[in-house]
Amino acid sequence: MRKLVYYVAATLDGFIAGPDGADPTGPDGFWPISDDYVRHMAEEYPETLPAPAREALSITAEGTHFDTVLEGRKSYEIGLEAGITDAYPHLRHLVFSTTLTESPDPAVELVTSDPVAKVRELKQEDGKDIWLIGGGELAGTLYAEIDQLIVKLGPLTTGGGIPLFGRKAAFDPRIWNLTDHTVLGSGAAFLTYTRD
Repeated sequence: MRKLVYYVAATLDGFIAGPDGADPTGPDGFWPISDDYVRHMAEEYPETLPAPAREALSITAEGTHFDTVLEGRKSYEIGLEAGITDAYPHLRHLVFSTTLTESPDPAVELVTSDPVAKVRELKQEDGKDIWLIGGGELAGTLYAEIDQLIVKLGPLTTGGGIPLFGRKAAFDPRIWNLTDHTVLGSGAAFLTYTRD
């Protein structure tokens, strides 16, 4: 069975974006993007780089982890505002929304039904694992369905912002097992946790 993997960047104090929800890696973002961080992503998770970054870095590798990416509407709209209707054309791309009425891109599947039911359906399909890119609200909704966390822990704090599982997630303590880790010279760490 395929796993749902929440592969996401987070600060030391547990935030994935600033209070406004803007892209922390964008032109006005606060996220430190070091050479070793980009190199590690390109080597280990090339499918998670958006198409413009893959093109700039001459990356054509298919990737070994994911063939499907799930995204909430608010996260998806960050790309739309930058003029990108499908940041991941090399993956099956699903966007969850209750307000969008049609997909801005024919290759992007719009899901207006229950996210939990859809993820359970996707897990039964053949293929590689399913990447949950965010945002926090969708991650909070899918909290019980997440099988693995890969946290790209940045060496910074923000003091506030959008938490890893959004602002509305229910209190539901879970134990996770650290199954892999890579610490980069820049201070960033890639931490892989599997649900107990």
